[in-house]
Amino acid sequence: SRAGCGELVWVGEPVVFGRAESIAGKYGVWMKDPEPVPPFTRETTWRVDTVGTEVRQLFQYEAAEQLARGYPAKVHILPQPLESTGAVIYRGGLFFQPRRSRAVARYDLRGEALTAEKEIPGAGYHGQYPYSWGGYTDIDLAVDEKGLWVIYSTEKARGAIVLSKLNPETLEIQRTWETNIRKRGVANSFVICGTLYTVSSYSAPNATINFAYDTATGTSRALSIPFENRFRYLSMVDYNPAERQLFAWDSFNMVTYPIRLS
Repeated sequence: SRAGCGELVWVGEPVVFGRAESIAGKYGVWMKDPEPVPPFTRETTWRVDTVGTEVRQLFQYEAAEQLARGYPAKVHILPQPLESTGAVIYRGGLFFQPRRSRAVARYDLRGEALTAEKEIPGAGYHGQYPYSWGGYTDIDLAVDEKGLWVIYSTEKARGAIVLSKLNPETLEIQRTWETNIRKRGVANSFVICGTLYTVSSYSAPNATINFAYDTATGTSRALSIPFENRFRYLSMVDYNPAERQLFAWDSFNMVTYPIRLS
């Protein structure tokens, strides 16, 4: 699964797939499962509009084209409201942070029930260590070639990004890395091939991918890869290892970015 892994060297221009029509969709999450479980496929597209205090609706679409037209095939009602834009879909589950908790939960898309929930020890939540735009983005989940990750911070880490690898079935932490990148100092982050990348700004039209932290070596380095915030309000960005693209939510707009790895 790590075939063709490399370092991120280029991010292309955003391609718009859909637009949220109501204020609830100013920021949100949209994604496809890189390792889907039947009856879902790699084309099944998922979306959550995350403005509001009781965010429970997960929209399911047959394909991204359906998302553009705004007709979900199904709406899942989550048993608990989710917090912010950190959720991901992986191996038939929605992984999310339940509202006002330092936990991560797995909602099974086929069984339509919670199958696991675990606290992330010491993780800041509900506005303690968000990304620079705020939005209670304290706990952010990510998926790459190596599996499921959680990005957060703790009092012990003094607001620096902490990255933990999670078991996708049990949500047990398998291993943890403490970086020297301030979480509030970056706009968002994602993981590719075991390396964490951060985005410099959520609102500057000409932002950059500004840091990389490599879990294999435990070292970080500064980068300056151009990254365009076309609509000036980037609230979510995640990597999809099956499509080798970034999925992002930029002020009501659901976009993808092509990328190149070295």
